[in-house]
Parts: sequence; C-alpha cells; structure tokens
Amino acid sequence: MPTLIVVDRKGNERAVEGDAGLSVMEVIRDNGFDELLALCGGSCSCATCHVHVDPAWMEKVGPPHADEADLLDSSDHRNERSRLSCQIRFSAELDGLKVTIAPED
Repeated sequence: MPTLIVVDRKGNERAVEGDAGLSVMEVIRDNGFDELLALCGGSCSCATCHVHVDPAWMEKVGPPHADEADLLDSSDHRNERSRLSCQIRFSAELDGLKVTIAPED
C-alpha cells in the first residue's frame, strides 16, 4: 500500500497508508486529519481540501486543471505548489508523496 506523508497545520508530519485509486483527499480524511474539511466531498466545487505539494513531487503530480485553478484563486494561501487534494489520484507511483495542509481561508 502506498504511503502519503501529511504535514498538518501545526507542522506535525505523519506518514499514512492509502489505497491506490483513492484521491489524496480521501487518504488524508480516512486517516483522521480533521482540519482538511473537504466540504464538497471531492467534487471540485470548493477549495477546502487545499494542500501544498512538496517541491520534489510537483512534476509528478502536475499542475491543476482549469476548474481547479479557478477554485484555488479564491484562496489567500495559493502558491505555485497549490493543488486541491481531491483532484490528485493516489497511486503506487505517488508512494512517498508529501503534502502540507494549507492554512484555512
């Protein structure tokens, strides 16, 4: 099972396992990170699952698509590494991916 490294808003880092095929948001939520609200449940209609992807992983994860980018524009905490975690499909190729939960808007 692939591992995801999650840094919470307090800076605590924890490695968790997740099933390939889930979204990164689902892996984070299923492992008890309550600060990631994911209010729309993964339908890409809010930005409450905003994460910052570790720079070493940006090329592999790729940039946000147009709809995702529009939602990220609503965040005061958007940067060049911003993604909505509901839009990143977790897989064996992303084993070791590190993300930081963005500050709440």
